Amino acid sequence: MLKMDQKDTDMNEKGVTSSTSGVVVQVREKKGPLRAAIPYMPFPVAVICLFLNTFVPGLGTFVSAFTVLCGARTDLPDRHMCCVFWLNIAAAFIQILTAIVMVGWIMSIFWGMDMVILAISDGYRDQGVPQQV
Repeated sequence: MLKMDQKDTDMNEKGVTSSTSGVVVQVREKKGPLRAAIPYMPFPVAVICLFLNTFVPGLGTFVSAFTVLCGARTDLPDRHMCCVFWLNIAAAFIQILTAIVMVGWIMSIFWGMDMVILAISDGYRDQGVPQQV
C-alpha cells in the first residue's frame, strides 16, 4: 500500500494526473487555416451545405463561403472577412479538382459534416445549454 501511494505522488510531481488527484486537463484542437475558415452557420444552412457537398463535391463549401460575407463567424478572428472568404473558395476548388480521384468527394462530405457539427456546437453555446465534451 505504501508503494502505491508513493507511486501516485511521483506521478503527480511529473505532471501526470492520477485518479486521486482531481486535476482537470483541457485539450484544444489545433486547426489549420482551411479548417479554421469553416463558418459557424445556422443549423438548416449547414445541413443544406452538407447535402450539396454529398452530391456535388465542393458546392456546399462554395455556398458556405458566402455566409462569411453575410457575417458568419469563424475560428479565424484575426483575419479579414475577404481573406476567410477566399480560403473557403480555395477549399471548394480543392474539393472539386480532387473529386476525380474520390479524395475531394470524401473531403467534401467531411467538410459538410464539420459544418453541421459547428452549427450544433454554436447553437448549444447560444442557448446556454451545457455541451458534452
